[in-house]
This record gives sequence, structure tokens and C-alpha cells, in this order.
Amino acid sequence: MAGTSAIIDDLSREPPLATVGSSWRLITDQVMGGVSVGTMRRETIAGRTAIRVQGEVRLENGGGFLQIALDLSPTDGLVDASAWHGIELDVFGNDPRGNEEYAVHLRTDASIRPWQSYRQCFTASAAWRTVQLPFDRFVAHRTEAALDTRRLRRIGVVAIGRAFSPDLALGGLRFMAAPRRLEY
Repeated sequence: MAGTSAIIDDLSREPPLATVGSSWRLITDQVMGGVSVGTMRRETIAGRTAIRVQGEVRLENGGGFLQIALDLSPTDGLVDASAWHGIELDVFGNDPRGNEEYAVHLRTDASIRPWQSYRQCFTASAAWRTVQLPFDRFVAHRTEAALDTRRLRRIGVVAIGRAFSPDLALGGLRFMAAPRRLEY
């Protein structure tokens, strides 16, 4: 593999358009009767262009999430990410201790129901950091199908599962190459 990553979004295009040609969307639990509220906007955070999601995650009415989501193909098609090792994202949160937990949700064409996904959590602190999420650590949620990275459809960055005030900035999103093995 020539590079160490493949850009999904470097935030160089006019918002909400991503580098891959599709648009970012804010999705809340209101689509299923929840009462969480949020905003998504382009801002400069600590000197870096970012997508910032803020709001209130509330658990009433069976709710509990805010999500910024991106179709990985501008034509609603599938993306083959099997040559890559995982997802890499640059994040900045609002917790100085780095304890605020968020998640990345992947969807494939096998994710037929809206609640089906493949999930992995990460933490964000009040400083820019790069988070690496290997595909083999994503956990199937409410589906028996294994994650098929040859058939990815959508990625979501999600504040979920508990009542809190998320404030997360995303400064870049990439597919990442496998770590290099050193040979002696």
C-alpha cells in the first residue's frame, strides 16, 4: 500500500460537503420519537477547521443519541475498504480529563434496520488527538452479520446511550493502513 491513509474528509470542501463528495448530516433520536437536540456546524477549533456537534442527549421516550453521519459514496453505493486496517479520526472534545466517550458506527448493505451497525467507542479530551479504530475491533450491534469492509455504506460519529451534553469537533476522517511490522 503506497500511503498510510486514504482521506474520507479533510474538511477542505464547502460545508456540509465531504472530500468523498457526499454530505454530512445531523441525525438525532427525534427520528424515532426521542427528544435529544443538537447542532452541527463548521467552525475553527483550536486553530483547526472542524465539524462541531453540540447538544443535549436525553433518554426520554426511548431516545438517547446525536449523530453526524456521512455516506461513504456520493452515489449511495458501497465502498470497498478491505485494503485498509480501520478508521482514523482527528477529534477535539470538551472534557479536559479525556473521559468523554463517543462512538463510531459503521453501516454496510447488510445493515437493513436503522438500529443495526458495527460500533467502537473512543474518548475525546479538550485537545486535538488522532484516534485509530481497527476494523477488527468493531462490534456488531443488533445484527448477526459479520462486518464486511468490502461493503461499507455509511459512517457515523455518535454521542449515545446516556444523558449528557456532547461537544465534539471532528477535524479529519480517513481509512488507515495496517501498522507496519518491523523485521529484524
